[in-house]
Order: sequence, then structure tokens, then C-alpha cells
Amino acid sequence: MIAEISLFSIIANGTYFALAAVALWGLYCIVVVWNRVGQKRFKTEEEQDIFLDDIEQLLAKGDFEAALEYCEGDTRAVPQMIELAVNHRQLGYKRARRAMMDRFQRDVLSDLEYRLSWISTVIKSAPMIGLFGTVFGMMGAFQTLATATSVEPSKLAGDIQLALITTASGLAIAIPLMLLVANLNIKIAKMEDLVGSGLARFFEAFKTGLARTGGQV
Repeated sequence: MIAEISLFSIIANGTYFALAAVALWGLYCIVVVWNRVGQKRFKTEEEQDIFLDDIEQLLAKGDFEAALEYCEGDTRAVPQMIELAVNHRQLGYKRARRAMMDRFQRDVLSDLEYRLSWISTVIKSAPMIGLFGTVFGMMGAFQTLATATSVEPSKLAGDIQLALITTASGLAIAIPLMLLVANLNIKIAKMEDLVGSGLARFFEAFKTGLARTGGQV
């Protein structure tokens, strides 16, 4: 009997621990993605336009070195991509552009997708862990009914409480994360649109700068 109680307590506590662990991991990934998106985009389109106006002026004069210095140390996506393309200008316009887009896909979008896939896993796992706790709690309740000559309401209530708490906890983890992921997807889409419009402007200026300096267009 003691062994059964001990095993029940271990599994019950393990279920609570698993729910807490997936909740913390999901929140951590949310925070990472949120910060990552904030670091990689300009706060406003106007701020990005001001930056690109300066870059266009430098490239129109063919001053690639000044453009590199202007982008140096800036961790946002557009300056990093511009710096990469300018550093690869000897490859020509098309190859430099392809290298830049590949880098953006690998270093920015792939990292975000990786984190979002983990959040999606948490959203799917939390209700399943809660369901496991529900089934286990009901098994304990039926075991109490089957083996006891007189059922103690407090013991039966404890089994049912485990079943209900784990179910509620799983849903309480999954639902807010689903809403946060929807918000993150909107932020990522806005970031992609902003970065895309910025790079489109840069490509035209980059092509002009290469033509001015005799580079391969």
C-alpha cells in the first residue's frame, strides 16, 4: 500500500513537473523570438528610410567603403545584409544578392522558425501531458473504489483533483501560447515586409554603385 501511494505521488509530481517544464520552455522561446524580431528590424519604416537614404547617397557615389563603415556594428537585418552584399560585390550583383538572401534565410528566418517549432511542440504537448494526468488520476480513483471496503471521500477527491488540475493546467499553458504565437507571426510578417522593402531599395542603389565603379551587374 505504501509502495502504491509512493508511486502515485511520484507520477503525480512528475506530471506537475513536466507541465511546469514545458510552460517555462515555451515562455523562454517566446521571449527569445520576441527579442530577436525586435533586434532585427527598424522600429519604424521612417527610421529605415532615413538609414537607406544615407546608404543610397554613398552607393550613388560608388563609395562602398563608407557604406561598410556606416553598417558596421549594426545588428539589424537590413544593415547586416547590406554589409554582406557590399563585402561580396566582387562576385557581381546577382551572386552577391543571392548570397545575401541565403544568409538572411539561414541566420534570421531559420532561427525564428526553429524557435517557433519548439513553441508549437509545447502547445501540442501541454494538453497531452494534462490528458495523461487526467487518465492517471481517474485510474487512481477507480483503483480506490475497487479496493477499498469503505471509500474515504478525501482520498477519492485527491485522485479526481489530480485529473482536473492537470487537464486545466495543460489548457492554461497551451491557450496563452497559441495567442502569443499568433502575435509573433504578425510581428515576423511585418518584419519580413519591412526588410523586403528595404532590401528592394538597396538592390537598386547597389546596382547603380556597381555600374559606377565598373563592377559586374
